[in-house]
Amino acid sequence: MGRAYQNKKVDMAKTAGAKTKVYSKYGREIYVIAKNGGTDPDGNLSLRRLIDNAKKDQVPAHVIKNALEKAEGGIGEDFVSARYEGFGPGGCMIIVDCLTDNNNRTYNDVRQCFVKNGGKIAVPGAVAHMFDHQAVFAFKGDDEDAILEALMEADIDVSDIELEDGIITVLAPHTEFFKIKTALTASNPDITFEVEDISQEPQTLATIGAEDAELFEALLDALNDCDDVQKVYHNAEPEVSA
Repeated sequence: MGRAYQNKKVDMAKTAGAKTKVYSKYGREIYVIAKNGGTDPDGNLSLRRLIDNAKKDQVPAHVIKNALEKAEGGIGEDFVSARYEGFGPGGCMIIVDCLTDNNNRTYNDVRQCFVKNGGKIAVPGAVAHMFDHQAVFAFKGDDEDAILEALMEADIDVSDIELEDGIITVLAPHTEFFKIKTALTASNPDITFEVEDISQEPQTLATIGAEDAELFEALLDALNDCDDVQKVYHNAEPEVSA
């Protein structure tokens, strides 16, 4: 599932315009996390993780700074979290996490994305139970057994670890995020994380054919174009041609 996760990360920034939207999404999420948990990354671990990811995704420093200043000053909109679930083309399952200041608008926008691209929005809880809230780390390496041993020595309950094309992916409960990062860095001081995030990882994958895959890509693009949508998780896997 590590490769599938990395593919999902790529979906968010295909063009310069898409990158601008990514910056906006980061700015909004940093603002909300800092406003709710404090603007000091050392005391707000969720904020620290988010800023680290923003820098990794090349979000300009002024975007991060402006979001923190807004949160510190108590100015700006009041956003709340909203989650929508649904089924995409080929019966794949999708979770859409949003930050919104208008639930009705956001619901209608997300629903239209599904309706226009071969999907159907569902009731809360319809698919979320088929995903696990996981910490995800991916980095270059060739010895997953050594990584597993280091994590076990740190008393970390690893959900899964895999090696594919020179990339090791580690999945573990989201509560272990910083414990995992500390253990991996201690065992390999030169480690560079290609992915370090908290995700909703699917328990099973749904293989979709070429026609459904095209519709699915259009659905993803439509969701990512919505200003209120922060993250999209799914279990779709395009069918491999023989």
